[in-house]
Amino acid sequence: MTAVIDKPVPKPWAGPARPVWEEQPTKVGLAGKGLVLGIACLAIVFPLWIVVVTSLSTRKTIDEAGGLVMVPKDITFVAYQELLSGGQVTRAAIISVLVTLVGTAFSMTVSVLCAYGLSRTGSLGHRWILMLLLATMFFSAGLIPTYLLVQTLGLTDSYLALILPSAISVFNILVLRGFFMGISQELIDSARIDGAGDFRILWRIVMPLSRAVIAVITLFYAVGYWSAWFNASLYLNDQDMMPLQNVMIQLVQKQEAPVGLGQAIKTGQLSGLAVQMAVMVMALLPVAVLSPFVQRHFKKGMLTGAVKG
Repeated sequence: MTAVIDKPVPKPWAGPARPVWEEQPTKVGLAGKGLVLGIACLAIVFPLWIVVVTSLSTRKTIDEAGGLVMVPKDITFVAYQELLSGGQVTRAAIISVLVTLVGTAFSMTVSVLCAYGLSRTGSLGHRWILMLLLATMFFSAGLIPTYLLVQTLGLTDSYLALILPSAISVFNILVLRGFFMGISQELIDSARIDGAGDFRILWRIVMPLSRAVIAVITLFYAVGYWSAWFNASLYLNDQDMMPLQNVMIQLVQKQEAPVGLGQAIKTGQLSGLAVQMAVMVMALLPVAVLSPFVQRHFKKGMLTGAVKG
């Protein structure tokens, strides 16, 4: 008589099955991991919570708390209404959005074209161009030659100075190249037999198969442009052309109120601290909103490109 052994039914919420050579987790280990992750999440979320709550607090609440507010009370959106009423902050936010959109589109276009050319090992000057790009990762001309070049090209006090000096990242090009090299060569050869050129192959075959890495690199470029402040402080002299990050620096570090809000802060209608926190929220909001949509592409986009590069 053969004994029948019932196999345990896997639970759908338990995740992938654990390999047989791994030990089963102990309750102490699980509790320790949960505690560490909880502390890490709290260390990230708690400061953001304070910033948001303080930006929504009235001057009376901030004065009673002696500064930063942790418990919401008398919620008001006056700080955001004043910042978005058409003054310096509104103009700076529009400039940042436009620079981010145009700069990201330009950087992605150049990076994708360069990475595709370098991924075809038989292309003209492939090895020398790759070595030249790698050299720029370790050696740079320096700040003064770069500034003199931008000045000679007439880009000072121009929005192009916020895009061109930092438009290309060699690291991003190498990641794209590694992903493109992982695409089946037989698929590309069959397209060439059918009469497709390089641009058609790139647009119709390579890019649709590389959506994950393209989404990740696009986010990298977008966050870089949105968070950039050094180029503006170096190449722009007109305060009306400053992006949002530079206005935030003036407000938080130099304690300079944005144009149009100085009188409201002096008369007590607004709290300077609430305005500072509101500008910080405005600067963080686009990244916080876009990141979850690209998060699922990070593992496939970065690891695959790195392994196959």
